[in-house]
Amino acid sequence: MSVLHEIRYRTRHVLLPSIAICLLLYFTYHAVQGERGLIALWRLSEQLETTRIAAAEVATARQKLERRVTLLRPDNLDLDMLDEQARTVLDLVHPQERVILNEGRATHR
Repeated sequence: MSVLHEIRYRTRHVLLPSIAICLLLYFTYHAVQGERGLIALWRLSEQLETTRIAAAEVATARQKLERRVTLLRPDNLDLDMLDEQARTVLDLVHPQERVILNEGRATHR
């Protein structure tokens, strides 16, 4: 009977800490690797930063376009801007002008 008692005693003292360690490892793994773990948080932070940079670039481009549009409004018409847009859209130049083609620049059509 003492052998059986010894096995039960050791099993209790080994089994409970083993289960606790397994649970701790399980939750630690999912806290780091899980769908909402630390690595996922870092990836989302990187995506957020990339998206903020892209949003800032879009905002800058929008401000530039708004400035150009403001110059073409009837109450504040800039004749140079109007001439530039007309030449770009209609592909017209004066006979005595020289045209330098810039392939890197997209047309405003």
